[in-house]
Amino acid sequence: MNLTELPAGVLLIIVLVLTALSAYFSGSETAMIALNRYRLRHLVKEKHGGARRASRLLKRPDRLLGVILIGNNLANFTAASVGTVLGLHLFGDAGVVLAPVVLTVFFLIFAEVAPKTIAAQSPEPIAFRSAYVLEPLLRLLYPLVAIINGVANFLVKPFLPKKLPESGSDSLTADELRTVVNEGVALPGEGQNMMLSILDLEKVSVDDIMVPRSEIIGIDIDDDITDILNQLAASQHTRLPVYRDDVNSILGMLHLRRLARFLQNEQINKAELLQLTEEPYYVPEGTPLNTQLINFQKERKRIALVVDEYGDVQGIVTLEDLLEEIVGEFTTDFASSMPEIHPQEDGSFFIDGLAVLRDINRALSWDLPTHGPKTLNGLVLEHLETLPDNNLCLRIDDYLIETLQIKDNVIKNLKITRVVESPQ
Repeated sequence: MNLTELPAGVLLIIVLVLTALSAYFSGSETAMIALNRYRLRHLVKEKHGGARRASRLLKRPDRLLGVILIGNNLANFTAASVGTVLGLHLFGDAGVVLAPVVLTVFFLIFAEVAPKTIAAQSPEPIAFRSAYVLEPLLRLLYPLVAIINGVANFLVKPFLPKKLPESGSDSLTADELRTVVNEGVALPGEGQNMMLSILDLEKVSVDDIMVPRSEIIGIDIDDDITDILNQLAASQHTRLPVYRDDVNSILGMLHLRRLARFLQNEQINKAELLQLTEEPYYVPEGTPLNTQLINFQKERKRIALVVDEYGDVQGIVTLEDLLEEIVGEFTTDFASSMPEIHPQEDGSFFIDGLAVLRDINRALSWDLPTHGPKTLNGLVLEHLETLPDNNLCLRIDDYLIETLQIKDNVIKNLKITRVVESPQ
């Protein structure tokens, strides 16, 4: 058929049909590429028909792009030829010059930018519907697609890296997953915070959450048996270390549940008390919390003694402490559960020097540096690089700190005021 013999109205209809075809292929390409791979996998498991077809097509993106580009370019080039004839019909020889300019603008708007913008905003419905057309079309045009892809792959092979990633690989690093959870996941309640806390476990070690050695409550077996029983009866902890003279000489861990029947009639001596203890479980300082959580499960333990490289006990960490890093404090008001913090009327706080920095930050929503020392006393000493002889004032970041009591080479009490900078 000679195109020049067709009337202008028919030629215009052909151009519009070809524009629609080009828009379909352009939108399908963008929709397929913009699909969320993880949601796609979920829909495939749910046996969604369009998702299953789209997933099969995306396993070989070179073939998918091949069939889309064949259809797109065929529609574009045919439309350009028909448009030139239409221009010749309408404007004579001048129409041959105007047709490419007019068609370029027309196709950019209606066959490229508009459909791709729509597809990028709503990729799933477009991609899933297109998959029903593209899959059989790929089978029909497979020989041509295979030839084109073979030639193209041969030409680009010298420019590709020697080791290509596996096809369909969508693995995420921990930081990438953290970004997905933080920005791309909508979870009710505290679910999102809990997931982020789990991902952050590897950044926190046991010595960040342990009860420091100076605050360990235990049983000195050298004490009088009456004093020991009174201490056990008044204990707020279910597991206590039993030691001789010093916490570095741990003899075992005592679970008070095993002792309950003896406390009723006080018929127990030190030898029987030691028989009720369990072998202490030691972990090295610096152990990441994600590793320690697995170790607790594997060893079937709920409490561990943290030791340094010399074997000296540095503190105690419990499974409850670790779980609180994930789900938050079990108390409704964390600040009220910290006797080391005493709010003042002027907005400042009197804080015990041995209070843990991470606990202070959590209780007061502060951001004191935690990358070095673990306690407030350690933070101030690191900043001063010496133990002060007298009380003094200093500033660390946005916090004004005044030492109130220095005793036994430790800053016992401090006054801290957070400075709120006024906007310029």
